[in-house]
Amino acid sequence: MSDQQHGPYYGQHDPYGQQYEPQGPYAGSQEPYAQDTYAQGQYAHAQDTYAQGQYAHAQGPYANGQDPYADPYAQPQAPYAQPQTQTWDGATWETDARQPAHAYAAAETTHLPAQQAEHQDAAPHAPAQRAAADDDLSHLAPNQRARALGHSPIIPPGFRPAALTAGLAVLLALAAPLPRVFPAVVVAVLQAVTAAGWFRLNGMWPARQGIALAFLGGLVTDVALLVTGRDDAPVVGIGTLGVWCLLVLVLQLRNRSSADERMYALTAGLTSSALAVLAAGHLAAEPHATVAGAVAVAVAVLARALPLPGPVSVVLALLAATGAGIAAGQFGGDGAAGAVLGFAAGGCALIGLRVASYDYPSRFVHLTAGVALPLALAAPAVYVLGRTLG
Repeated sequence: MSDQQHGPYYGQHDPYGQQYEPQGPYAGSQEPYAQDTYAQGQYAHAQDTYAQGQYAHAQGPYANGQDPYADPYAQPQAPYAQPQTQTWDGATWETDARQPAHAYAAAETTHLPAQQAEHQDAAPHAPAQRAAADDDLSHLAPNQRARALGHSPIIPPGFRPAALTAGLAVLLALAAPLPRVFPAVVVAVLQAVTAAGWFRLNGMWPARQGIALAFLGGLVTDVALLVTGRDDAPVVGIGTLGVWCLLVLVLQLRNRSSADERMYALTAGLTSSALAVLAAGHLAAEPHATVAGAVAVAVAVLARALPLPGPVSVVLALLAATGAGIAAGQFGGDGAAGAVLGFAAGGCALIGLRVASYDYPSRFVHLTAGVALPLALAAPAVYVLGRTLG
């Protein structure tokens, strides 16, 4: 072999004084990885490394002067062009709409021209529509309009119920000195209006059975007072109330409504019966006390109906009731007792008006409860103070 085949030191001494001999398992034979193969591998490796380095340099992050963080899919822009918003044309699914986002946006924007045209067409008619809405509100009842507008739930009865109360009170005052059957008729009318007004005030109508039962309790009390003396009035009243409580309970046992409705009807029936029985106090009181109390109630409700501020109206009504009691007491020979009785009767009348004004009452409530409650609530005060003050 030649030196090219066995290397430069084959058969010669190497620089260190030793002759080169093949060693290892391949001694005496040619190694599978010869020097020329090794050289070629080194050269190939160098070529690959150089090529990769050149490619990496050409494709580096700053190749061609580009931003390393720029979007590789962005469109080329002019040097001073305005930045464009990146849009996505793929079908991205929305979890709420369950349809592609671009389809959802298209569906949303499809109606925009029609909606804008509709608003433009409706804009010239907006004042007319508001006027029509205001006009339709004007057709509601006063209590319904107040509820719709969010006004106060307290609506005073006004002058007409006050005039009716005053007329009924004057009739009672005129009939009080006469035989007891005459004031009994006026008291019966008062009891009927009281029974109907209380049920209507509580939103229960027609409630014929409850109204009839309460009114019957008042009539029984009147008859019992006509048969017995005035001194037996407390026993008559308590006995009638006891019996009528049982009757109201029996009536509600036949009610097939819900438990809440039965309880509501029970309380309304008991209260209405109690008010009808208490109204008989005008019949049981002394005649002069009935006159003073009735006149005081009439003056108080008329003064309260005047268009004055609330506190001023209340003070004026109490002063007027006290003055009416003094004037009526002069006929009985005791003006001071009349003043006390008139003040108490006037105060009870104002309480009755307040109760009849509660929770957006209707006109029918005003013409029933608003008429009867001021005079009916004054009956216990008239009876007790009439007997106490003599």
